[in-house]
Amino acid sequence: MNVGFVGLGIMGTPMAAHLVAAGHTVSGYDVVPESLDKLTASGGRAASSVADAVEGAEVVITMLPNHPQVEHVVLGQGGVLESAKPGTLLADMSTIRPETSLEVAKAAQEKGIRVLDAPVSGGEAGAKQAALSIMVGGEQADFEVVLPLFEALGKTIVHVGPHGAGQVVKAANQLVVGGIYALVSEAIVLMEGSGVDAGTGLDVLAGGLAANRILDLKRESMVQRRFEPGFRIDLHHKDMSIAIAAARQAEVSLPMTGLVAQLIASARAMGHGSLDHSALLKVTEQLSGRA
Repeated sequence: MNVGFVGLGIMGTPMAAHLVAAGHTVSGYDVVPESLDKLTASGGRAASSVADAVEGAEVVITMLPNHPQVEHVVLGQGGVLESAKPGTLLADMSTIRPETSLEVAKAAQEKGIRVLDAPVSGGEAGAKQAALSIMVGGEQADFEVVLPLFEALGKTIVHVGPHGAGQVVKAANQLVVGGIYALVSEAIVLMEGSGVDAGTGLDVLAGGLAANRILDLKRESMVQRRFEPGFRIDLHHKDMSIAIAAARQAEVSLPMTGLVAQLIASARAMGHGSLDHSALLKVTEQLSGRA
C-alpha cells in the first residue's frame, strides 16, 4: 500500500521502518529532521509537510504525543483531512482521549475519509520488535483493509468496537500497567525492608499466581534501579489523565486508578518524568523513607 506516516518519534520511526520492510511505500513527516533521516535510511521517503506525506496515500497513520498534536495534524490547516483524497483511511495510532477520536471520526466522515483509532501497547521495545498490541476502534470493514499494515507492526491485533473503543481499551491497559508497577514497587520495598533479597523474591512471584509481563520484563532492572526509558513517566502521567477523564465520561468510579494516577503524578513532581515508568519504585521508596 501507499502509506503516509506522520509522527516519527521513538515509536513511529521503527514502525515506519517495519512497513517499508514489509513492502509498503511509506512517505513520512516529522518536525524533527533527524527522524526524517532515519526514515530515509530505512528506505522510506521524507515528506516536506503533512500534506506532502498524505498526498496519494491509501492509508495515513498518525503516531503523535497527545490530542493537541492530533487535532493540529488531522483537523488543522494543511492537515490530513484537508489534504487527503476522499476514500483515504486514517489510522490514528496515538494514545489520546476517546472524545477526540470521536471528534476526528465525525469530521472525517464529512470529508469522505474513513477513520480508525488504533492505539498501541508495548512501548519502544514492542515497536522495535514489531510486537505491539493494537486495539482498534471503528468499522469492521475498515479494520480489515488496514489489517495487513497492522500485522507488520504487532502480534496482538484486535478490533474492539466502534469509534473511540480503541482509546478506552488503551486507557484500561494503562491503568492496569500503572497499578502493577505500583504493587511490584511495594513488593520490592517490603522485601528489602525485611532483609529479604528482592531479586530472589520476585523470581518466586514470577512463577506463581502473581506472574505478569512486568515481572517478566522489568523485575531485574527495577531491583538494580535501572530506569532507562522504554516508556516515560511523563507519558504515563498523560495516559492516567485520559483514564480518569474516561471514567468521568462513563460515570464510573475507579478509586485504585485515582490512587495510581496520584503516585505517577508524584513521580513526575519529584523530577522523574523522563525516567521509565518502572521508576514508580522511587516514589514508594520516598514514602517509606528509604530513598
